[in-house]
Amino acid sequence: MPRSTVALLYPGDRALRERRDPAESRFAALFEAFAHAGTPAVPAIYHDDFADEVEAQLRACALVLVWCNPVEGGRRRDRLDAMLRRAADAGVIVSAHPDAILKLGTKDVLFDTRDLPFGSEVHRIDTLDQLEAQLPVRLQGGARVLKQHRGHSGIGVWRVELADRSRSAGLLRVRHAQRGSEEETMDLPSLLARLAPYFEAANGGHLIDQAWQPRLVDGMVRAYLVEDRVAGFGHQEINALHPGAPGQPAPQPGPRLYYAQALPSFRGLQALLETRWVEMLRERVGLPRERLPLLWDCDFLFGERGPDGAERYVLCEINVSSVSPFPPSAIETLVAAVRARLPAN
Repeated sequence: MPRSTVALLYPGDRALRERRDPAESRFAALFEAFAHAGTPAVPAIYHDDFADEVEAQLRACALVLVWCNPVEGGRRRDRLDAMLRRAADAGVIVSAHPDAILKLGTKDVLFDTRDLPFGSEVHRIDTLDQLEAQLPVRLQGGARVLKQHRGHSGIGVWRVELADRSRSAGLLRVRHAQRGSEEETMDLPSLLARLAPYFEAANGGHLIDQAWQPRLVDGMVRAYLVEDRVAGFGHQEINALHPGAPGQPAPQPGPRLYYAQALPSFRGLQALLETRWVEMLRERVGLPRERLPLLWDCDFLFGERGPDGAERYVLCEINVSSVSPFPPSAIETLVAAVRARLPAN
């Protein structure tokens, strides 16, 4: 295998690895784009059960693009991250590197950037006792969203509000963002029991508490980035915590619609990201530009408009571990960025 080869690593079983057929991968269009550009790209199907085999494959490659959620098939990606670090130490370019994920791709980034233009009122909660003492006070000001340190697909994200704001204590309305979850009514001790596992060291040991953004009803904007350039957008009108009409259950999440980066309604956000915000974010978390992921995305909620009516965007989360699917407009930009990082033949 030539050292210029690019590996696309994503989870699968032994049978999928044995076939190694790019055409049956969800990244078929990306494999095709690499082939069209004359850059060899191969599947690197990963599972902990044959991690050593995948590691040997990666060490023969120049660069690996990684798609793997924090938890896949009930397993954390600890072994994968250790393997990727060894591959990087051996000279393989890894994107996204596990260290970059820890700086950008956990909910801690909301706390780290709370005072930046895209930030919001965010607190870090390190103990269950702290949650018990502080949450009731904050709920008097409105709903809160509690987020576990690291997760995906809405797992570990909870919207909490007082069932009756005129009372400082009493019942809470609680909704998990995981697909299929319904709103529950419970008291504070029941909520604390539900959230206690997130304070275990294996689960990050803390929660992030973010103020609810009422304009969630206007949807969420996902900006896809290749390094520090916007490569497309996604817009989802109804997402995980979208409230229901009075007396009605919340609607099911709708599809995410994809757009090229030239979409007029998001040009302002694109300009902010490319001229200021990515640089501010990168400097705040201490990530050199060359360590930025080759593909990542930022989810923004709509905040309160400014006095001049200008749109304000509030960071909801950053996805780095497994950015898929992504808009077709990102493929050409991603292939070009990968080729630019490959060593000269």
